[in-house]
Amino acid sequence: MVREIILMGDSVLRTRADDFDGVDDDVRALIDDMFETMYAADGVGLAGPQIGLSRRIIVVDPHEPDVEPFALINARVVETGKETDRAEEGCLSIPGIKDIVERPSTCIVEGLDREGEPVRIEAGGFLARVLQHEVDHLDGILFLDRLTPLKRRMALRKWQKTQG
Repeated sequence: MVREIILMGDSVLRTRADDFDGVDDDVRALIDDMFETMYAADGVGLAGPQIGLSRRIIVVDPHEPDVEPFALINARVVETGKETDRAEEGCLSIPGIKDIVERPSTCIVEGLDREGEPVRIEAGGFLARVLQHEVDHLDGILFLDRLTPLKRRMALRKWQKTQG
């Protein structure tokens, strides 16, 4: 089932999400809904808060040949590399707004898979960027928070005009 995507301005996007106690059929059904929602919106990642659920869950499909779509429950970035790169980011919760964001070019993310088994993902490049962006959502952080104050003000003004 495609769920409604929550837009910037809703407090759920600014709240640190809670862990799941475990993975059951309800969580797996939620994962399926999140994938449907992400694909319907033409996204590469989606976090629980973006559908109004303040829980630590993400789904990711970077559309890369060697990366299968996956879900992570209780996802956390446990390590980032020292090198950074800059690339354009957008967000399904802030449609129409994109900007260049600097992030670590590698990261390690841990969580549980859809069966409740522990997973550790060592990622680089675009996958690392997507993972960091989605885990930021779980911590109440939007990509606009990663911009310089001037760029953030400009993006917020543009957003306000689109919402007018």
